[in-house]
Amino acid sequence: MAIREVLKMGDPRLLAVAQPVGEFGTPELENLLSDMRETMLSLNGAGLAAPQIGVGLRVVIFGSDENPRYPDAEPVPYTVLINPELAPIGEIQDEDWEGCLSVPGMRGLVPRYRELRYTGFDPAGSPIDRTVRDFHARVVQHEVDHLDGILYPRRIRDLRLFGFNDALFPGRELQDD
Repeated sequence: MAIREVLKMGDPRLLAVAQPVGEFGTPELENLLSDMRETMLSLNGAGLAAPQIGVGLRVVIFGSDENPRYPDAEPVPYTVLINPELAPIGEIQDEDWEGCLSVPGMRGLVPRYRELRYTGFDPAGSPIDRTVRDFHARVVQHEVDHLDGILYPRRIRDLRLFGFNDALFPGRELQDD
């Protein structure tokens, strides 16, 4: 297990479309997942995608109980999601503040579908099929965007609502993303 360096916006590897995982239950996949979890936890992240640590595979992890970066968010169960597919339920989108470990110290107001169904596989290759909403849905959409080479600033509708944490929220103690 190792804490890996998280790539930052501007690194071209973050813009690449990740490739599907072909084999499950391998030592390489287990090592990747272990490194991703350790890296995410060390940075108080709510999620992490493999491309953020330079691995171009369709693998995301997410989950949080109490998270100092998102103090008002409801808990999200820890999940490993491989080769995910998302299907919005309805057309309703909510805007909320997002940060990203690859865009440190900044936040933006990002629209996301309020409710969605996601499918994919766990590390052993067993299917996952969940319907989620609110913060859980937001986290999944954010992480899966990474697999398609999309960072959240591309989703922001009004760039006046994108900036550094201390400028957007003066006097509020937000942990650096």
